[in-house]
Amino acid sequence: MVRNGSRQEGDAGVSPLGAGLAGVLRRHFAAALDLLLPIACVSCDSLIPESEPGIVCALCWSRLALLPSPQCDRCGHPLQATTCRWCDLLPPFVRAARSVCWMPGEPAAAIVHALKYGGWTKVAAGMALRMSRVPWPRDVTEERAGLVPVPLAPARTRERGYNQSALLALSLADRWNVPVWPDAVTRPRGTRSQTELTPEERVGNVAGSFQLVERARDRIRGQHIVLVDDVVTTAATLNECARVLYEGGARIISYVTFGRARASGDRL
Repeated sequence: MVRNGSRQEGDAGVSPLGAGLAGVLRRHFAAALDLLLPIACVSCDSLIPESEPGIVCALCWSRLALLPSPQCDRCGHPLQATTCRWCDLLPPFVRAARSVCWMPGEPAAAIVHALKYGGWTKVAAGMALRMSRVPWPRDVTEERAGLVPVPLAPARTRERGYNQSALLALSLADRWNVPVWPDAVTRPRGTRSQTELTPEERVGNVAGSFQLVERARDRIRGQHIVLVDDVVTTAATLNECARVLYEGGARIISYVTFGRARASGDRL
């Protein structure tokens, strides 16, 4: 018998209170299984040797479809000839954006799914390790003052039991030696899943869904903030969150994600 995270299901159809309790119990149960059973990779189901840390095997990490070079110095998107179309998605107060690999596609999709929906929070450490290694313009590295994870709506947080972006930010903070400010922005209302929407609908879906926490205003004023999320597609969610930070006094914002959706015509 092995422990296999790829077959674990979420708490669909459970009440918010019940789902929150289920999330806590699931994490404790997973910790107990760590001690009793061999661990199978949450992506490919193969057994992970005891010498390998985490719950994703080395082969799956090596198979990530990394964004190819050359890349735009600002947005980190692979260039088509000498032009960059992805920068057009970003508002002027966003300095830079970086991602590790393409989404969807395996094994990246299975890794993200394990973190977001399977309850396998340990995956965040390996994802953040790879996010910490992406190259940045020198000014971003020197100026980044704090990490702000994109918040979840309260109902989604209760259902899931955690915010996957906050877990990524915490692991990044240890590697970058910068603080995490998880309470700088809130998301008081829920929205439809962005995966169901067109690019135009995505913008309207998240408009007004974030709010600055007043006590964080002094902390972020004049600072270079790095927003952290698991995946970026059209950047609508990140842009809306960044707008709230910018209007609240942040000087400039950058983005870092694990996955990035391909745009039409992107190179593999």
